[in-house]
This record gives sequence, C-alpha cells and structure tokens, in this order.
Amino acid sequence: MNPYPLVIKPFGAFAILVEWPPRVEESILDDILQFSQYLKNHQSINEKDWELVPAYNSLLLSHVKNQIDFKEMKIQIENWYSSKDPVVLPQKFLWRLPVCYDAEFGIDLEEVSSALGLGIEDIIDLHVKQPYLVYGIGFLPGFMYLGGLPKALEVSRKATPRQKVQKGAVGLAGKQTGIYPQESPGGWNIIGNCPIPIFDVEQEDPCFVSVGDRIQFYKISKAEYDLNRIEGEVGIYKLEKIKIDA
Repeated sequence: MNPYPLVIKPFGAFAILVEWPPRVEESILDDILQFSQYLKNHQSINEKDWELVPAYNSLLLSHVKNQIDFKEMKIQIENWYSSKDPVVLPQKFLWRLPVCYDAEFGIDLEEVSSALGLGIEDIIDLHVKQPYLVYGIGFLPGFMYLGGLPKALEVSRKATPRQKVQKGAVGLAGKQTGIYPQESPGGWNIIGNCPIPIFDVEQEDPCFVSVGDRIQFYKISKAEYDLNRIEGEVGIYKLEKIKIDA
C-alpha cells in the first residue's frame, strides 16, 4: 500500500513533476527522499541522463537530453512507487552556522519584535534554540528553505519586497527561515547575517548542504563575524558538521 497519493504532471517537454500531499511534514520529505534514492539504487533512473530534484512535497525528474513520453513515464513512476522498498539514504548532517544579529545586520528585528510582541533577545534565543530541516534548495542557487521554525517566530513576508538584500542575510517568512546565498531582491524579514559562503561555483559541490540535512544557527559578535567572513573569503573557514544518526 502506498503511503501517499501522488499527483504526476508534465513539466515541460523534458521533465515530470511528482507531487505528494501539499503539506510541510518531515515524513513526506522522508518519503520523497526514499523514493528518489530507490530510483537511483535500482537503476530505474540513469543518473547520467536524469536529474532528480527533491523539495517540500515534490520530486522533479528532468531528462538532460530527450523529450519524455508523459503517458508512458507516468505509468512507470506509479509502478515504481507502488513497488519501492525501504532504502538506506546517504549520510545526513547537522551544520552549525554562525549568525551576527547586531542591528546593522538585523535590519528588520525591531519590526519583527513589534509584530510578534517579543523582545529582540527573545527572538534571537528562539531562532538559535533548535535545528531546522532543509526542505528544499532554490529560488537562488544555494538558497535553503528551512522548516521547523518555532510558532512564536512565524511572521508574514514583507508587504513590499526590497530591491536588494545583502548576501548572507538571514530571514524569516511564514513558517520558514533561510539564508540569502547572494545579493538579490527579496521579501523576507531580515534578522541577521551569516558570514560563511553558502554557494561557491568554484567548488566541486557548490552548495555543501543537501535536502534532508539540518541547520543549527548560533550567535556571534561583530568581531567574530568579521573574522569568519575573512576566513570564508580566503577559504580557510572550517565548517562544523555533525553526522545525524539514521
């Protein structure tokens, strides 16, 4: 018996989007990752020809060369999903990332404090209290959508997005938190800044984080921020990661 009903849609001529129920749940993400790994393990999908992109409640299957026969592929996906077995997922990690919450970086902290009825230190304490699950990576390369935000920190996106959000900005939006990996427009509420490069095209793996990993923030001073930023720029900053037991 399949744990979840799937909705399978064409996504252009070269891709198919497989959707799970539209809920943000760790169990749904785990099922998506299990199915994605099952396809790879059983060679149902040749990784040289296909790109698999998991997210909150979907899996995008894109063929790098050929157009897809949607009807045939839909039947295949349904058969694969109904027959899949539990698989061992690749090792997941908890990444500890520094954040400076000083006023020059936390440009929306006062506004968030007023909206939530919390003191600024209370907001910071809540934000660093627990790890967050990486549900997806997009809309910018390396932008992590992090779930598990304490309910007390849930705040609406800004009514008018900024034209420019600083690289490394740490923000809140709805039930999510995240880091802007590069300067860009954006409508999240900015509460701090992470000095560590999140996306580096010169690296073999440009984004060190994978969907299913976890992120834990910790507070640093401005002096520590400046030092970490320099270490990151010259490539000597040592990322702190901890294996997550299966």
